Amino acid sequence: MSDSLSIKDYQSGSADTPKASAKALGALDVSKLANKKAGHTDSAEQAAPAAAAPAAAAPAAAPAAPYSVAVGKNGVFEPSRNAFQRKCYSVVMRSLMYLCTGLTVSLVFFLIGYILFSSIPHFSWDILTTKPSYIRKTIGVLPDILNTVYIIIAAVVMVLPLGVGAAIYLNEYATSRRLVGAIEYAIETLAGIPSIIYGLVGMLIFCQFFGLQTSLIAGALTLTIMTLPTIIRTTQESLKTVPAGYREGAFGLGAAKFRVIRTVVLPCCVDGIVTGCILAIGRMLGESAALLFTAGFAHTMHGFFDGLASSGATLTVALYVYAKEQGEFEVAFVIAAILLVMSLIINLLANTVGARLKARAGKARA
Repeated sequence: MSDSLSIKDYQSGSADTPKASAKALGALDVSKLANKKAGHTDSAEQAAPAAAAPAAAAPAAAPAAPYSVAVGKNGVFEPSRNAFQRKCYSVVMRSLMYLCTGLTVSLVFFLIGYILFSSIPHFSWDILTTKPSYIRKTIGVLPDILNTVYIIIAAVVMVLPLGVGAAIYLNEYATSRRLVGAIEYAIETLAGIPSIIYGLVGMLIFCQFFGLQTSLIAGALTLTIMTLPTIIRTTQESLKTVPAGYREGAFGLGAAKFRVIRTVVLPCCVDGIVTGCILAIGRMLGESAALLFTAGFAHTMHGFFDGLASSGATLTVALYVYAKEQGEFEVAFVIAAILLVMSLIINLLANTVGARLKARAGKARA
């Protein structure tokens, strides 16, 4: 009697305690076993096949297909109109993408080929290794090449620590959101100012106020301010990509914050720093408007330190002078080709240095 009551309690859900439920379940199993031995079947077990029969007879609902299909002749599935439209859309967009890529690559190769084709007939050893002389009526671009190298070295030496340091402060140390927002707004504003404005400001501040006169160092300082936003933004975005777990693991080992940044964070974002340097150097190579007001356009040849203190024309300024002022377009094409080669060499050197620094950092961590 107690077993039947327990079974009823279990089936009705009135069993309150786990112990009572377990007892009812055991009683139910014992009663089913006794009925099987006696040749009787439970009414629930008899009703189960009968209830399952209509369900089995009814066709199962087909799962929702991700793409709509239609049955064609001979029972063969054919894509519906929507699938055909999607396929056409995909083909059109892929064709447009290939077209845009081809146009961009073709334009780049056309410019490079046109410059090389126009400059190679006028290349000579004298034009690369001598300075211009009005007495002998010769043209040489060696002083312009040296001035370009001097001003790039001076600008990179100044802008790289400032840009990387500012990015580290904004991403790792700054806690005030308002201060960070104000600094980032100022950086974005600096990035959008035209280069001619930088030239005028550099002439007023560096050449006149600080008394540097028209010199390469004044041009290098102007280029430093111009390219500082590029270095800061690229480095800052690279710092954000470093996983927080790297910092937490280094802090858990007891490392100080500066050591974590120097040995863990910076080696992981070397690629971003190198990218920022390449972009900054590319802008320095192609800048002429700002340097006309600050560095001048003298074709004189000096050493490194003497050259920084004196006026001098870079390759872009010399290109403008020869093409616009003197009408020497052959020399202008030669200078353009030299700029292309210098840009390629600097990019290769920057990528090589970045790869070695990253490999060295990986070996140090291992």
